[in-house]
Amino acid sequence: MKLHGKTALVTGASRGIGRAISLELAKSGLKSLIIVARTQEDLEALAREINQRNADISVVVLPLDLTDPVAVNTAIAKTWRDYGAIHLLVNCAGVAYQTPFLKARLPDVYQEISLNLIGLYSMTRCMARRMVSQGEGTIVNVSSLMGKVAAPSMSTYSATKFAILGFSQALRCELAPRNVKVVTLLPTLTDTDMIRNFQRFRGVKAMTPQRVAQSLMQGLEHNSSEILVGWQSHLAVWCQRFAPWLLDRILQWSMP
Repeated sequence: MKLHGKTALVTGASRGIGRAISLELAKSGLKSLIIVARTQEDLEALAREINQRNADISVVVLPLDLTDPVAVNTAIAKTWRDYGAIHLLVNCAGVAYQTPFLKARLPDVYQEISLNLIGLYSMTRCMARRMVSQGEGTIVNVSSLMGKVAAPSMSTYSATKFAILGFSQALRCELAPRNVKVVTLLPTLTDTDMIRNFQRFRGVKAMTPQRVAQSLMQGLEHNSSEILVGWQSHLAVWCQRFAPWLLDRILQWSMP
């Protein structure tokens, strides 16, 4: 995908992978970058950092609760009207709780499903319709290695990430004839605020958000439809395919 002169929108932009992706995109020759998260102060701090590095890019701060479909519809309609067509959507907003299934709290389960899945669906629905009307666009849905290989103590999070892969595959086939591409990004465990208080899995080394963002940029450059990040991810997927019994044993061993 050629990004020069285009407009991109990133959700979950204030922290972690979303923030790193926003910083990488800002170096790609974009005309405008729209950054979305719940907290305006964090978005404004990111916008200042981006403009200090690149004064030529227009950064639009859009505080938004993605779990409110009406607010999402209204905000995207207004943003599209005020700032013009958006060519790239990166759905990165998400939340995770690390809790054994038998101890999981339903409010946490609802929050993971509402943001990780329904929020992504609502944003994608608004954007895809407009991208189809303009005849071009790219949608990046950030899943996870846990969308391929489920993690013990993170059953709901894994379920949402599996769902994102299925949703993306169906959408990819539906929108391809309309010149709208759908890409999935699958990072392994990443060192972000979200996992700082997690108990780490044995044998799993966290990668940096910058590494994930750089992998996305490379994948977009090569028009990849699925971007699996890190050798641990490739090894786990290979093991899942050819030796699932072995992977089950490794996952049981790795439990925190």
